[in-house]
Amino acid sequence: MYKLTPDSHPPGFPLSITSPLRTSPSLSNSPPPAAAMASSEAAEHRVAEEEDTNAPAEDEDTGAQIAPIVKLEEVAVTTGEEDEDSILDLKAKLYRFDKDGNQWKERGAGSVKFLKHKMTGKVRLVMRQSKTLKICANHLVLPAMTVQEHTGNEKSCVWHATDFADGELKDELFCIRFATVENCKTFMEKFQDVAASQDAHEEEEAEAKQEEDQGASDTAELLEKLTVEEKKGGENEPDTKPKVEADEKDEETSASN
Repeated sequence: MYKLTPDSHPPGFPLSITSPLRTSPSLSNSPPPAAAMASSEAAEHRVAEEEDTNAPAEDEDTGAQIAPIVKLEEVAVTTGEEDEDSILDLKAKLYRFDKDGNQWKERGAGSVKFLKHKMTGKVRLVMRQSKTLKICANHLVLPAMTVQEHTGNEKSCVWHATDFADGELKDELFCIRFATVENCKTFMEKFQDVAASQDAHEEEEAEAKQEEDQGASDTAELLEKLTVEEKKGGENEPDTKPKVEADEKDEETSASN
């Protein structure tokens, strides 16, 4: 029987067994973690510098001048509102009543304005679409016009007008809707104020026209009176021609004697 001693080992086993927990030579020679991180950051910094150097410069002025292929000339654009002052400007959506279809149809969404002419004082309502600027409504505000709240909607109101938006006069029933009740009330109040002011303006124009006609009539009467007086003065002038002829005849008779 084989007897084990502290210095002996079983047959068939190696004299020494390497422990699995022992550090391998490759791992023992690797640098510490801090040094590895520093080395990696330095490499990334060098790569970033190279990319910045090789990247093209943005908005670089090369000094080159390229002539345009087509030369566009400035064109003066007129809106037809140059002689008018805006007294109200609000955002809204406009509808018109279609009698044939018996329904409301949208005309467009945009800005509705009251424009007062600088010379005549007349006010018109103009509305254009926000993007295309196409005219949705274009009519004078007359004294006989009235505006009222749309039934069941405090943000909308309706009125009748003779509109010229399509290039011809048409009797239209409009409905306009605002984003807030306050804007609707502001529009209705301004509409009524403008209609009342136009009534007074028409009275002033009628009085001025009447005065002008009266002045023209007085001038015509004065001219007619002067003409009649001139004619009468011409008829009352003495007839000196026969006397002159008699004097000449007397001179001829005395000369012959």
